[in-house]
Amino acid sequence: MAIYHFEAKVISRGTGRSAVAAAAYMSCSAILNDYDGVQHDYTRKQGLVWQRVFLPEYAPAEWADRAVLWNAVEETEKTKDSRLAREFVAALPVELNRDEWITLLTDFIQRQFVADGMCADVCIHNTDGHNPHAHIMLTVRPLDERGRWQYKTEKEYLCVKNGEEQGFTAAEFKVARADGWEKQYPYMVDGKKVYMAPSEAETHGCERVSKYPKSTKYGRQNPISARWNSDEQLNLWRASWADAVNLCLERKGLDERIDHRSHAERGLDEQPTIHEGVAARALEKKGITSDRCELNRQIKADNALLRELKAQVRKLMQAVRATVPAVAEAMEKLRENMIVFRYQLRHISYGKGRLSRRLGTVRSALERYSGLVHQIKETGKERKSLLAEKKATPKLRVTRHRELSTLITGLTEELEELRSQKAMLLRELACRDDSEIGAVKKGIADMAASLSALGEQEKKCAAELKDALKQYAGLKEQAKDLDPDELLTARLALRPEKERAAASRLQTTYGDEFKAVTLYDSKLDVRDMLGEQAERPRKTVDHQQKRKTEHREQGR
Repeated sequence: MAIYHFEAKVISRGTGRSAVAAAAYMSCSAILNDYDGVQHDYTRKQGLVWQRVFLPEYAPAEWADRAVLWNAVEETEKTKDSRLAREFVAALPVELNRDEWITLLTDFIQRQFVADGMCADVCIHNTDGHNPHAHIMLTVRPLDERGRWQYKTEKEYLCVKNGEEQGFTAAEFKVARADGWEKQYPYMVDGKKVYMAPSEAETHGCERVSKYPKSTKYGRQNPISARWNSDEQLNLWRASWADAVNLCLERKGLDERIDHRSHAERGLDEQPTIHEGVAARALEKKGITSDRCELNRQIKADNALLRELKAQVRKLMQAVRATVPAVAEAMEKLRENMIVFRYQLRHISYGKGRLSRRLGTVRSALERYSGLVHQIKETGKERKSLLAEKKATPKLRVTRHRELSTLITGLTEELEELRSQKAMLLRELACRDDSEIGAVKKGIADMAASLSALGEQEKKCAAELKDALKQYAGLKEQAKDLDPDELLTARLALRPEKERAAASRLQTTYGDEFKAVTLYDSKLDVRDMLGEQAERPRKTVDHQQKRKTEHREQGR
C-alpha cells in the first residue's frame, strides 16, 4: 500500500560528501569531479528506472547534462564545509505505474522547485520491484536573470553611529557612510583588543591591530536561500508531496491516501513503525528473522488490537443503560479488553527481556573483542621491538640473543593464543572477519532503538489499560443502585464467552507466538486488579452457609 516517506538531506563537503558523487550514484553513471579529480563510477549499479534534469528559465542550457551542472556547483563553492546541494528521497506509491510516477514527479518538481528558481536532478529507483522511490537533488544557490549564481550569504559589517550599532552589507554601507555610519576595527587599549570607529580611535591615539572590520559571525543570508532553508518551507514541501500523491491516487479511483503529519499531530495514539531497511528485508527473504522486522510486526499487531478495542469500547459506552444486562455486558467487555491489554504488556515485556539479554550478550562480546584487538596490537608492537633489538644486537652477545629469542617465542605464542580467542569471538558475533565488526556495532544501535520503540509501545498499552480501569470504576459507580447479586450472576454467565473471545483475538493477532500460559497469567493479573477473589453472589454464600449449619446440626 502507499506509504508516506519524504526524507530531506543536505549534501555538504563538511560531512565528506560530493554533489558529483551523489549525482553519479543516483543516475548509475560515471562522472569526473573536476574539483578534486576523482572519477565516480556507478555504472554497475542496478535499479535505475528513469532520470531527468530540470532547469529554470535563466539556467544555461548546457546544465541539462548533470556532469556539467554539478561540476559548476562544485566550482562555485570554495570552502571545505560548503553546502553543495539539497536532496529529497520520496517513496512512490506502488499502486501507480512507471508513467504515472513520471507524471507525478514532473508536475511536483516543476511547481515546487523549478518554478522557484532551482535546478533539479531526478532519478527513480526500483531495485527489487517492491520499494520504488525517487531521489531529487536540488541546487542551493538562486540564479540571477543572466544565469549566474547569486550569493548564499553576504558579509554584514557592524557599524556605529552615536553609540548605536547596526549591520550593513557592502552595498548598503556605501549609502550609510554618507549618513555618518562608520565601520569598527580592532584597536589595542591597555593591552586589550577593543572594537571602535576610526574617528574615536584617532582621538585616543589607539593603534589598529587588524585591517578586518567587525562583522556578524555568519553574515546575512540571501532572502531566497533563507526561505529555502527554513523549517516552514520544508513543512510546505512535505505537505505538497502528500497532496500531489493523494491527487494521483484519487484520479485513479483508489481509496489509499498518505499523510505527511506525525501520529501525534494527527491525534493518533498508535506507535509508529520503525524503518526496516534493505539489509533487514534481505535477511527476511532468506528466512532469517530480523529484529527490526520482528519489532514492526509486533507494533502493527498491537496497533490493530488497540484500534479494535477502542472502537468497541466507544460503541459500548454509548449503548450502556442503567440496567443489569447492559451494565453486565459493558463490565465484562471491559474486563475482556483488560485481559488483552495485560497479555500485550506481558508479550512486550518478554520481547524487551529477550532483546535486552541479546543486546547485553553482544555488547559484552564486542567489549571482549575490542580488548583482544588492543592486546594483540600492543603485544605485536612489543614483539616487533624485540625483533628489531635482536637484529641490532651483535651475535657475540650470545646470552642476550638467547634471552631475546625466549621472549620473542613467548610473545609469539601469546599472539597466537590471542588471535585464537579473537577468532572464537568473531564466530560468536557471526562475523567472518574483522571487516564485519562494523555491522555488529550497527546491529547494537538497531537493537537499542528497537528497545526504545518497545518501551513506547509498552507505555501506550499501559495507558489503555489504565483508561479501561477508569471506565470500569465508572460503571461500578453507575451500578450502585442495581442488585449486586443479580449483576454479578449476570456477569459470571457472560464471562466464559468473553474470555474465549479475548483468547481468539490474541490467537488471531499473534499466531504461532500466542502462549496459553501468558493468557492464563494475564487473567490472574486482571482478577487481582479488579479484586475478584472475594467476588461471589450473596445467594451462593448464604446457600453454602445454610448447608454448613445443617451439617453441624446433623452431627449433634
